[in-house]
Amino acid sequence: MKKYRLLHPAGVRNDKIKRIPKITVDIIIEIDNGIILIERKNPPYGWAIPGGFVDYGESLESSAVREAKEETGLDIENLHQFHTYSQPGRDPRGHTISTVFIAKGKGIPKASDDAIDIGIFIKDNLPENLAFDHRQILEDYFKNRKIGTATIFDSQFKGVPKK
Repeated sequence: MKKYRLLHPAGVRNDKIKRIPKITVDIIIEIDNGIILIERKNPPYGWAIPGGFVDYGESLESSAVREAKEETGLDIENLHQFHTYSQPGRDPRGHTISTVFIAKGKGIPKASDDAIDIGIFIKDNLPENLAFDHRQILEDYFKNRKIGTATIFDSQFKGVPKK
């Protein structure tokens, strides 16, 4: 009897599909002189920058707007890309590549979707239990941000803003 391997509709073996990194977005939402963090209700637990997986057929920007609204109840404006984080171990659920955005929040923050709590934080009062690599992302943000705008970095992300 001949053995057959299961193939994804695109013709890729299923065991290879599991090894393809997932694309995510995270949104640093600035509001009331601080930033929004959510407390996750699903594993991995902890406080996190709002964000999530990009849906098929969705742009990174559309995904950022959707995730911000779903998790925080906020509309966002002045959306700018900050940086992309791609370390294979950054998410314990598997290899993810996240593009981080900075935006201004409009409205009253409300925990929803997969958030059980929400808060506005400043650099000096970040929670200890930050999920994923979000402490590193926020360190980069606070080190390099400019008031009111995203900072544009060179392609090597040396931490030095372009002039």
